[in-house]
Amino acid sequence: MKAMEARTRIQFKNVLFATDFSPAASAAAPFAAELAKRYGAKLYALHVRPPVVNPMTPPGTWRALEKAALDEDMQHTQELLSAFPGLRPEVLIKEGDLWSSLASVLEESDVDLVVIGTRGRSGIAKFLLGSAAEEIFRQAPCPVLTVGPNTAATEKKPGEITRILFATDFSPASNAAAPYALSLAQECQAHLTLLHVIAKPKPGELVQPRDLAQSWSQLLHKLVPDEADLWCVPEYVVEEGDPAEQIQEVATRTGAELIVLGVHQPTGFPGAATHLPIATAHKVVSHATCPVLTIRG
Repeated sequence: MKAMEARTRIQFKNVLFATDFSPAASAAAPFAAELAKRYGAKLYALHVRPPVVNPMTPPGTWRALEKAALDEDMQHTQELLSAFPGLRPEVLIKEGDLWSSLASVLEESDVDLVVIGTRGRSGIAKFLLGSAAEEIFRQAPCPVLTVGPNTAATEKKPGEITRILFATDFSPASNAAAPYALSLAQECQAHLTLLHVIAKPKPGELVQPRDLAQSWSQLLHKLVPDEADLWCVPEYVVEEGDPAEQIQEVATRTGAELIVLGVHQPTGFPGAATHLPIATAHKVVSHATCPVLTIRG
């Protein structure tokens, strides 16, 4: 297995903060601001609202509804400008479908990091709830930083990272996230923990030998080049159990301020990600006590 390139340095040049103006979304704003400052990135602030006029809307109400929407857009623009003191975000107010609008901005503005907040629940009216957030991090072509409902308050300023947990199952999707974990650890001079979770055998499956954990640990070591020892002392952890539960337990135990995960691309019909069995990434993002950076493999 090829080690992460020591000289690989991830650069975030265009950061997009997406919001529905809920408290959950607002909690993610400081993280977007800190990362934009750290990387000297251009910051975009996006709000997507549903159309004010639809086939069922009486024509006589169109003008009033459009004026009210315009007034609300102006108010939201001022709120977003005020939310980022010291920065001058480019505010984008879009009308229409969330994903179509978001995907368009990602492409047009060459966005390389999306920051969202989520309450970890599903819903339609509030687009940054659990299921919609999962649709975003499974479809976005760039990394997505999700600030979940259980993100703990700390004395450090949001976005300040000193401890990172990278969890991998050694799949191609996980490996795609590895360079981000290493580069962020180097950029922030943060302690890096690499974790692999061995799933407990199902009934009828063979029990894996105990010494197999040592083999997994060796594979974790191979992910990190020797040069990394100049600025980091990585910790390698192999646990057994439910992957999502173990990731959260190790994150708590190590005091992680960021979890890095590779995620699989969505399969099946549009929106299928919300109907899959509760996957590891979904569980981690919904329950983690720190932000989670997901990279689509």
